[in-house]
Amino acid sequence: MSYDLLIRNGTVVDGTDAPAVRADVAIAQGRIVEIGRVRDGAARVLDASDLIVAPGFVDPHTHYDAQICWDPLVTSTSWHGVTSVIMGNCGVGIAPCKPEVREITAWDLVNVEGIPFDALSKGINWEWVGFGDFMDAAERRRSGINLGFLAPLTPFRHFVMGEESMERAARPEELARIRALLRDAIAAGAFGFSTTTFSNHIGYQGRPLACRLASHQELMAYAGVLKEMGRGAIEIALTKTIGVLTDEEYQLLDDLLTAADRPVTWLLVSIRGRDGHFETLKKAEPLIRRGGIPQVSAVPIIVSIDLRAPGIFASMESWRPVFNQSAEEQRKIYANTGFRNAFREELKTFKRFKLDMTRIALDEAVREELKPLQGMSVAQIAHRRGRDPIDTFFDVALEDGLAARFTMIPLEEDRIYELIGDPRTIIGLSDGGAHVNSHCEAGYPTYLLGHWVRDKQVLTLEHAIKRITSEPADLFGIAGRGRLAPGMAADVTIFDFDTIGPSGRQHLMRDLPGSGARFVVGARGIEYTIVNGEVLYEHGRHTGAMPGQVLRSQRVS
Repeated sequence: MSYDLLIRNGTVVDGTDAPAVRADVAIAQGRIVEIGRVRDGAARVLDASDLIVAPGFVDPHTHYDAQICWDPLVTSTSWHGVTSVIMGNCGVGIAPCKPEVREITAWDLVNVEGIPFDALSKGINWEWVGFGDFMDAAERRRSGINLGFLAPLTPFRHFVMGEESMERAARPEELARIRALLRDAIAAGAFGFSTTTFSNHIGYQGRPLACRLASHQELMAYAGVLKEMGRGAIEIALTKTIGVLTDEEYQLLDDLLTAADRPVTWLLVSIRGRDGHFETLKKAEPLIRRGGIPQVSAVPIIVSIDLRAPGIFASMESWRPVFNQSAEEQRKIYANTGFRNAFREELKTFKRFKLDMTRIALDEAVREELKPLQGMSVAQIAHRRGRDPIDTFFDVALEDGLAARFTMIPLEEDRIYELIGDPRTIIGLSDGGAHVNSHCEAGYPTYLLGHWVRDKQVLTLEHAIKRITSEPADLFGIAGRGRLAPGMAADVTIFDFDTIGPSGRQHLMRDLPGSGARFVVGARGIEYTIVNGEVLYEHGRHTGAMPGQVLRSQRVS
């Protein structure tokens, strides 16, 4: 017989942790038909000699809900060999949505995901009201890669409760209506639902994101929908202190696992001191044995701080007056001694992260007089000026008309390997599509394979590929993806192991609707990306194909 596509002479790593083998891969009608020594021909043959042939990578934690309206290639993620994404994480999204509250929904994304309001107002076409309509609209538009959706709890609560969803728990009749909407969403193919308890997840007018006001009773009722339907997972942004699992948070996870009888994944476990992360994992082991799994990052998170959209400070009470204000009003606030002093006082007891001015550097300034300071830490600039570091931080920003960008330098990045190979975790947290004004971790697959596997040799190639293919696919129940085997969907990433990695540091690209800027990171070493049997990228160039599908959940037998 003749196949549609034949990949010859590649080193096949199938996503199961099995040893790599030299083999051909034959594809027809969007599926893998044969793996081995294939003797028949094909309409097109790709020579994969000296290349790795792997399942398409699966990114379990993205926020592309809005971006898919204007970017069918789903970049930066698709540049890095990812062929399927799960979006709608952390309880924030754009469906369901009534026409009269679209602006409120957009402001949720501005405050949580750092997407400019102008980009959202110009880029979202609002072809839907219900969540199923939202998924159908994505299917009609077509995409380069496969799109999977979680039902984010905030728009569901807002759809039923209006602005009171940002003030209180649902009443019994409201809970029943929200539960029915979630049932409809999962029946339409959502892979579960998501929520958050993060204090920095604020929505419209700086008020708490609506899902944060859901009561324990509510969350258990929503989890019960998954149990009844026999499919889906729950994703929750949980820990009040990064990397620490409190007894209260442990109990919430325990209760969700019981109510849903489905997997629950939460954010996050990160490197904490000498062994604090291992203590957290040990504490979580009873949950992990029952299907709970914490997410970890494979890349150091390098945060750019922009005082026009200062999302990093969203959980601080002293910063609430800053959000959703004009630049003129923000300048007045930043210059105010009372604001600065309130910020100083709050820092003394703030536990979510440590603000160390020796680790915050001036990355970029517009005014020529400030350019010699680029690359210096705020502490160094303060010492040079004989000023207090906090005052210096705001002074420099004001001197540059709030155009200055600062970078927070990560700590302990070389110890990430202690978590990425731990079987009690799942690799995720790319946050693709979110925090576009401050950082971009969408390049984690190529960073994992280039830095941690090839250069540092802390994981085998086979195990690393399993971690970013079959593991996330299995967590959410994405049928037919994540492995190379006959009968599976033909999602394939072919890469050069000698060169794979990010193509450089994250950088700003001004390509959002309304000419807004976002951070992106390019890729190198990805030779071919194949989605549903069609070549999407060839040597880093888009072929023009749009073979992606909307993925839909299925009942687990």
